[in-house]
Amino acid sequence: MQIKIVEFYTKHHCPLCDKAHKLLQELQSELSFEIKVIDIYSDDTLIEEYGLMIPVVKVDGKMIGFGQIVKEKVKKALTNF
Repeated sequence: MQIKIVEFYTKHHCPLCDKAHKLLQELQSELSFEIKVIDIYSDDTLIEEYGLMIPVVKVDGKMIGFGQIVKEKVKKALTNF
């Protein structure tokens, strides 16, 4: 089985992002997946797309949540095949 990749769009000095990253790390103790951290300030296009939404979590390219990330929604996305 292929390991799922969670795309995590974030920026520095973002308390919501820190909280969401911790949530993802907690989920890693239950499920096998990789977190790909993407700083939106690495690309102007990302700033335009996600600037007001971060943190943003995507699984298999599909947006699962933004802002307040809900653990159960991410878990469900990771366990549905």
